[in-house]
Amino acid sequence: MQGLRQGEDPFDEGSAATGILRQPKAVWATAGASVVAFMGIGLVDPILPSIAQGLDATTGQVSLLFTSYFLITAVAMLVTGFVSSRIGGRRTLLAGLALVVVFAALSGTSSSVAELVGFRAGWGLGNALFVSTALAVIVGAAAGGSSAAILLYESALGLGMACGPLLGALLGNASWRYPFFGTAALMAVGFLCIAAFLKEQPKPARKTSLLDPLKALGHGGLASVAASAFFYNYAFFTILAFTPFVLDMTPYKSGAVFFAWGLLLAVFSVLVAPRLQRRFGSLKVLGASLVLLAVDLLVLGYGSHGTAIAATIVSGAFIGMNNTVFTELALGVSDAPRPVASAGYNFVRWFAAAAAPFLAPKIEEWSDVHIPFVVAALAALAGAAVVGVRRTALTHEAEELEPVHALEDGVTVFAD
Repeated sequence: MQGLRQGEDPFDEGSAATGILRQPKAVWATAGASVVAFMGIGLVDPILPSIAQGLDATTGQVSLLFTSYFLITAVAMLVTGFVSSRIGGRRTLLAGLALVVVFAALSGTSSSVAELVGFRAGWGLGNALFVSTALAVIVGAAAGGSSAAILLYESALGLGMACGPLLGALLGNASWRYPFFGTAALMAVGFLCIAAFLKEQPKPARKTSLLDPLKALGHGGLASVAASAFFYNYAFFTILAFTPFVLDMTPYKSGAVFFAWGLLLAVFSVLVAPRLQRRFGSLKVLGASLVLLAVDLLVLGYGSHGTAIAATIVSGAFIGMNNTVFTELALGVSDAPRPVASAGYNFVRWFAAAAAPFLAPKIEEWSDVHIPFVVAALAALAGAAVVGVRRTALTHEAEELEPVHALEDGVTVFAD
């Protein structure tokens, strides 16, 4: 969905880009904190082998750092709207940031992998409160319409995904504990920025119940987006959580690989995906990108070490495009309020993010190192199949720049 002021040209390709740059301080503060929040996802990638060595843990045990984090994140998505609609977006953001600061710092003090997994779960709760609310705040407060807001959010995601492994490598080369302390410090800065620059957002007219996100999934279009994203996220987090063990490199080298991966993710999510969507349509871009991601996963799984490194980096391009299209579809495909639709969508997809880090090492134990990537490739193809089969349910909102179909608070709204 893209909000346009009266008289604004909906076909002006520069309007979204201009809108990204001209934002209130509150939006930049929220986006900056979002960068750090997303850094926390990929932060542990370069230091996973170091954590396993430092805590005398197996690959499967260390992978639970992702599983606990995203499992709690998924469940917490049902709570975020309930909380934010009662205490307001600003307080919800600050509560989420405070939890991340506390549990990220505690993660650095862990004496066992069980403690670290537990602290990462608390971190996931804080991240859920922050990330889901941050998207709604940015969309609500950003200038230039929701397309510009979504691109700004995806820019924060891409930059965070790129910088997380880099920070993890730079600090983790000395000790695996330092990246956690570093993240806590950066999140504390984000807390201060939000407190200083973001005013309390208007509360919704109706308070969100715990079941609203689940009810929103009763819409066929949103359920289809969530189902496709579930399979996609399994593939995504197989790459993020399992590949560092396969590459088996030093923190610096692993950090460099995932930094390059994150840069591609950012460029393709912000610059390439919107252009391809305008030319080919969202569903064609999404379907093709999922298929190409499946091919890339097979190359990663069966290629040489150098080929696997290249395939890991290239996967960032497909992940970046998928992230942008999935976010736009989830926010626009149903009539549910954006925070509610986002919560329902994220509730489904984060379960896959929790499952992949747990299952990939198990699958390797049961078979060999190649098969986890085969399973991930099949998951990506399943996501593409959902898009193809459910095309009719998704087409209404996915087609680019359809005629005007709604009015929101006197602002003309175009399908994006």
